[in-house]
Amino acid sequence: MSEGLQRIRIAAALLTDARGRLLLVRKRGTAWFMQPGGKIEPGEQPFDALARELREELGLAASPEAARHCGRFTAPAANEPGFIVEAELFALPLDGEAQPAAEIAEIAWLEPGTPSALPLAPLTRDHALPLWRSLLTETSR
Repeated sequence: MSEGLQRIRIAAALLTDARGRLLLVRKRGTAWFMQPGGKIEPGEQPFDALARELREELGLAASPEAARHCGRFTAPAANEPGFIVEAELFALPLDGEAQPAAEIAEIAWLEPGTPSALPLAPLTRDHALPLWRSLLTETSR
């Protein structure tokens, strides 16, 4: 990553349903689909930020016991030129029905084994999708 770029710290979810599909969201006024989640506030722990964002944006409750921290990943920010996102990614099973709220304009489901024609944010394309696919392979063994 370029040294001169400003960082945005976020927490994001690889949110899957019982069929293994991955939930993506598109924020109002943007073209890119990405993981649900959002910015980590000063003094906030990554999972707490994720739980807050999932509640606000999709009406979902997130349990720390069900979450699996997958690591920290960086990518160019999809909606903020000159910034990179530094994302704490968590794998979570979907608990409830996602309802777009707050700044979420649209949700989409990716099917396992099916390529996506959606415009994907760099973090989603370069890190989240390969991680999701490896987790699916791991659980199917």
